[in-house]
Amino acid sequence: MKYTEISHFSHPQHKLRFEHNDIPFKCDGCKEIGIGSCYKCSICNYDLHTHCAIPSTSLYHPFYTKCTFQFMSAPPGNTARYCNACEKDINGFVYHCKSCGFDLHPCCAKLPTVLNDGEMKLYLYRKVSSPCHRCGRKGRSWSYRSNCKSYNMHVACVREMLVENWQQLYMGHGRNADRDIPCLNNTMYAAHSRGSKGKKVKKCCEIAGFAVQIVISAVLGDPTALIAGVVGAFMSRA
Repeated sequence: MKYTEISHFSHPQHKLRFEHNDIPFKCDGCKEIGIGSCYKCSICNYDLHTHCAIPSTSLYHPFYTKCTFQFMSAPPGNTARYCNACEKDINGFVYHCKSCGFDLHPCCAKLPTVLNDGEMKLYLYRKVSSPCHRCGRKGRSWSYRSNCKSYNMHVACVREMLVENWQQLYMGHGRNADRDIPCLNNTMYAAHSRGSKGKKVKKCCEIAGFAVQIVISAVLGDPTALIAGVVGAFMSRA
């Protein structure tokens, strides 16, 4: 459920208003990148993902059937912790299972198990045996895989790409970013060019590139067609 305006324990001095735009931001709750829907204090330039602004007190995840994840404003203990979904450091808000010690970023904890744009379906897996189209490795983090099983993308790789291009994303304000942003379509072409030629390769890579756009939008905390289109614009310019 989304509210027009909320009060939040992490920013008690002002209320936060629900906004939606294509300018990237860094969430002041989980400290991860976001775009699209957020709760914002325009006075203090304070932003929260919707998942961080309106968290669940506790949640269960189908990948960890014996775990109960509790929402926490900071990671427990004094040792560094990482997200079991994307393998990135936990630096702020987190869902933590006390009994098993597992941790999830709020946006990772709420990743849809199925992404469906009407033409393609991508399913979330804890592990897959096929290589990721970006890093070429099989293991590592959670992955989204297409229903045809031809396209696979690690959640960790998507986060890495976003961090690598944070400056270009922010300075470009979602519309006019520099052309040196890595083009994942080229990565797809390299992955599928062996044994194929011409139009078949091009079509294959176009579909793979579109699959990546959908995954990016989900990892950013807003799996909508609008955000997929914004990210697609970046990729087409690269």
